[in-house]
Amino acid sequence: MRRVTWMVAVVMCVALVLAGCGMGKKDAGSIVKDLDHVMGKSSSYQASGSMILNTGQQPQEYQVEVAFSPEHFYRISLTNATKDVTQIVLRNEEGVFVLTPHLKKSFRFQSDWPENQGQVYLFQSLAKSIIADNDRQFTTDKDAYVFDVAANYQNEQLSRQKIWLNKKTLAPAQVQVSDANQNVLVQVNFTNFEFDTKFDKDYFQMERNMTSWNLQQTMPTSADVAVTDADHPAATGDKSVTDKNLSATGGQSDQSKATGTTTKPDATKTAPAAAKAQSIGIVEPYYLPKDVVKQDISDMKLGEDAAVLLRYKGKYNFNLIEVRPQAKSVSLPPGDIVDLGFTVGVMTGNGSKDEPRTLTWTNDGVEFRMFTGDMPVNEMIQVAMATDGQSGK
Repeated sequence: MRRVTWMVAVVMCVALVLAGCGMGKKDAGSIVKDLDHVMGKSSSYQASGSMILNTGQQPQEYQVEVAFSPEHFYRISLTNATKDVTQIVLRNEEGVFVLTPHLKKSFRFQSDWPENQGQVYLFQSLAKSIIADNDRQFTTDKDAYVFDVAANYQNEQLSRQKIWLNKKTLAPAQVQVSDANQNVLVQVNFTNFEFDTKFDKDYFQMERNMTSWNLQQTMPTSADVAVTDADHPAATGDKSVTDKNLSATGGQSDQSKATGTTTKPDATKTAPAAAKAQSIGIVEPYYLPKDVVKQDISDMKLGEDAAVLLRYKGKYNFNLIEVRPQAKSVSLPPGDIVDLGFTVGVMTGNGSKDEPRTLTWTNDGVEFRMFTGDMPVNEMIQVAMATDGQSGK
């Protein structure tokens, strides 16, 4: 009996020694396999938290809500904590929508988003970046597994990211994305993350997400956006420009005239109120690519909306149109979501002369449209981000 007791004691001591040496602990490889299994189940999830951006002149904080269903429907809500302005991105069976409810404005287009690009607040994007990086670095802390991996985002400033995963569920708890100098440019802190969430049938539908803000929205669809000579819109001597092809910025396209389809303004506005809402100051980006300078500024008329056109020339040539549009819903050609940090934009076109690349986004009630035939996507993103926080002149 004593011999048996002695052997049991020896076995327990050996087990304790091995545990102290790390035996029994999960390594990076086993966690990656578990993570791949969790992602492969296509389970629904819902998450919320905060995101701090250090990509502009001043840090900005946003409240983030994310929802995903097994049908690969998505809902992302970004709320500026200071301005109390919310933008919503939806993906459902009808396509991808970018909604700005307080402006009663929506864009709809066809896209593979987010399958074709990463988003720092999406579980799938974070999991894929961990699984794909064979040079991943791995550590642990009290409650989380911590991975340091390469970042794969549209903004080329973002080079690496640290991802904290809950040890029990593998849900993301925190993300820090840094530049090449290890400066943290984006930080996401998840305060809640739940798998296997049940959603209402219309949770991912555009109508619900617009009307939930107690806003009434008419939903006509404009014709496909057509831009004629978008790199060099004509300007008259008094710097007043009218381009009826720019339907997505508020004007009625020639094609929509032919088909009888128009983009209607918000009928609840009186004419004076609408005119006041459409007045616009000029927002100039604080960043320009090297060897690019401002050429001129022109007044424009897009349908019933007053707008301004800023033209830039040099190593790259691009135009920036700014307008305070009336409430409407607009269909765009196939495109992609572009994460600008402070908001999301829509990128269409391939950058050729026949199909100039166009980036559209909304900020502080102003709709921006950037056209170019030669500027790289990363430079377009940098210029767009440089409009945030700039007051109209």
